[in-house]
Amino acid sequence: MTSEAYENITSSTEGFDRALAAGSGVVRLAPTWVPRAFCTPGRRIRLHPDDYFPFQQTRGGVDERWLASTIRADNGPLTGAHEGLSLVVDPDGGLLPFDEFVDHHGSEVLGGRLWEEFGGWTMYSKFYDNLQPLPFHVHHSDEKAALVEKVGKPEAYYYSPHMNNYLGAQSVSYLGLQPGTTRDQLKERLKRFEAGGDNRITDYSLGYRTQLGTGWDIPSGVLHAPASICTYEPQSASDVFAMCESWSNNREVPAELLWKDVPQEHHGDYDFVLDLLDWDKNIDPDFVPNRFMRPYPTATSEADGGSAYREHWIVYLSNSFSAKELTVRPGQTVTIKDQDAYGAIIVQGGGSFGGHQAQAATLIRFGQLSEDEFFVSESAAREGVTISNRSATDDLVVLKHFGPGNVELGPIG
Repeated sequence: MTSEAYENITSSTEGFDRALAAGSGVVRLAPTWVPRAFCTPGRRIRLHPDDYFPFQQTRGGVDERWLASTIRADNGPLTGAHEGLSLVVDPDGGLLPFDEFVDHHGSEVLGGRLWEEFGGWTMYSKFYDNLQPLPFHVHHSDEKAALVEKVGKPEAYYYSPHMNNYLGAQSVSYLGLQPGTTRDQLKERLKRFEAGGDNRITDYSLGYRTQLGTGWDIPSGVLHAPASICTYEPQSASDVFAMCESWSNNREVPAELLWKDVPQEHHGDYDFVLDLLDWDKNIDPDFVPNRFMRPYPTATSEADGGSAYREHWIVYLSNSFSAKELTVRPGQTVTIKDQDAYGAIIVQGGGSFGGHQAQAATLIRFGQLSEDEFFVSESAAREGVTISNRSATDDLVVLKHFGPGNVELGPIG
């Protein structure tokens, strides 16, 4: 089996220009599928049932779809050349690497603020879709990730009702640590990796039952074991982590995943792993009010009254990214303006999006294109993207992921 979903991938300045011009600043993206050897697919990301294991043995099954990604997945030596990277659909045929597309256009696509301050598109989103909960793990801060030549990875979760027809094997997430937990207690559990079996590290965490239509903010350094929910996850553009739980998914977690992004000279150094943690955020007695997110309407949506559309902030506590959920009512056409460039994925309904045909996916073959994912340049976002819902009965629902910048904070809690 091939490690690539698509074959006709080319780098062409003419193609980069053609794609941006043809969509008047809105480009179509191909689906980006990512396998994980330590996971079991939950089969909710609308891939064909026969295609969840398209790679060679040891690669695992597809349980993630990456959205508006300029980075590659870090899946070991068999990782495909474009694995995890989004691809722009060239209107004349073929596919174009999204990272090169962004670099070629620079501020023309991202706008002056993002390009000048950050030098690129520094976030991506994904659908994480595992049948079982993930192992308890942590993502590094920028400072710690720099030691292995990566960047840090704060992330956030939104539990979309449209992507969860069932809740998997365990709909409880373990997030952070119980107040009063000590370094010595956690270090003793990390050392149990050496003995094999279950190190029971989540004994020191707290479990939270999933509430669809809500989400969590998970900064770098916060331990977490996400539930078996198909989760929309905006995050910084990185694939850095340290797995801290030795048994998950009804199987052993390989010890090398604990040390994957630890400098070689610190392998076996459990104090180094503990230093990856933001201790104050982990044991915060106000973890829920500080990290839990309920959607609230954008100011424009609230002012418009909701007859043609409604739009909510769904991710809004991080300085590194944010996200909205837009719902266009049946039979309505709306023009929605935003200040920044963004990625978009349609999770329900069909019609048009910025001049493109648009349709939520129901069943995609591995290697097949779709009409559900787009990237909107800053100029197109500011001018306004026209979206038409051609159904007489169904809403058209779009999830929109943005890069760094302040969001308009309304009532939270």
